[in-house]
Amino acid sequence: MEDVAALTPARLMAATVDDTPRALQPGDALPPLWHWLYFLEGLPRAQLGPDGHPARGGFLPPVPLPNRMWAGGRVQWLAPLPLGAALVRLSSVQSVEVKQGRSGPLVFVTVLHALQADGQPCLREEHDIVFKGRSLPAAAATPELPAAVLREPWTPDSTQLFRYSALTFNGHRIHYDADYCRSVEGYDAPVVHGPLIATRLAGLAQRCLGAPLTRFEYRARQPVTLGHGLELVAAAQDGNGLALWAAIDEGAGVAMQARAWAAP
Repeated sequence: MEDVAALTPARLMAATVDDTPRALQPGDALPPLWHWLYFLEGLPRAQLGPDGHPARGGFLPPVPLPNRMWAGGRVQWLAPLPLGAALVRLSSVQSVEVKQGRSGPLVFVTVLHALQADGQPCLREEHDIVFKGRSLPAAAATPELPAAVLREPWTPDSTQLFRYSALTFNGHRIHYDADYCRSVEGYDAPVVHGPLIATRLAGLAQRCLGAPLTRFEYRARQPVTLGHGLELVAAAQDGNGLALWAAIDEGAGVAMQARAWAAP
């Protein structure tokens, strides 16, 4: 799949995540995880399922479970990804694994993406997708967490979720259709995108480390819906890296955990 690291989506993303210390320029390195703005499928409505996702089959295996969620992943940067570069992405299904979760059967699909910018390898990504039944996931136990070195409050709102859905051409209705959330998938309000949380954590990590990230690993632990605030937290870990997490307000648990490393 081919694309171009166009400037306009990146500038709109900066406005979406309030990351606007200066206007991005051609040749600037794309901030971490902003590559998700590119390689968008852009399928017509006739090829979408009732949840707004692409209909089953095609590239991903036709898993017979109704709900699909972004579970986590691992990203390695091999070189900067400059704005304006010609991009190529090669993708393959790496594994399919069936597990029994607290709320029922789960199928985990891991997809491998390899990106090139202007003909040079720049990024390798393993993306974990989970398929599950209609029941809401059971609340995850709060993990043991290290002492924080930085805390950053964040309260997502409906405008931010709309903008991120639009920028990533994500039609999944749990992010904007409150009636669908309540009546079909059982959430009390629209759900904050897992990739958006991961992007905020990666940006926090790069600011803390003061250098471009070389690796980032993240795992979604439980969904968080509109109306809840989050606290993005960073803590030192062994080596030149950070442990990170997104804590839900009122002690409601941890939405996502991550680890990040930069070059020494």
